[in-house]
Amino acid sequence: MTKRILYFVLAIVALFAVTFSVHNFLTTSDLSFSLLKVYSFHAVSAILVYAVIELLASTLPNQAGYAYLMTMFFKIGFFVLLFQESVFNRETLTQPERIGLVIPLFIFLLAEAIVVGKLLNSK
Repeated sequence: MTKRILYFVLAIVALFAVTFSVHNFLTTSDLSFSLLKVYSFHAVSAILVYAVIELLASTLPNQAGYAYLMTMFFKIGFFVLLFQESVFNRETLTQPERIGLVIPLFIFLLAEAIVVGKLLNSK
């Protein structure tokens, strides 16, 4: 269990380094929020979600899927709370700002869903 969590942490750190570097390099306009903070939030939350699901799947494997859905709602809620001033107070976002919010979300959500899906199928 701890070995799988450690592998996931290393994979997320590598994914964070690669995707943030590429995205930061390709972004030419100034954003109203910190791209590093958005990527950091999604990376840390993906690690926490996986760790919670891993721990819960070892004790209550039938409830792990529901816990994953619950942690997704908490993740979205915390994102809104943390970034409400810099993102959600603006009337309109530019196209690069929209992309800067959506790309990290889908990258880390996809990585998280693949690993949690494999975990839940193995239990």
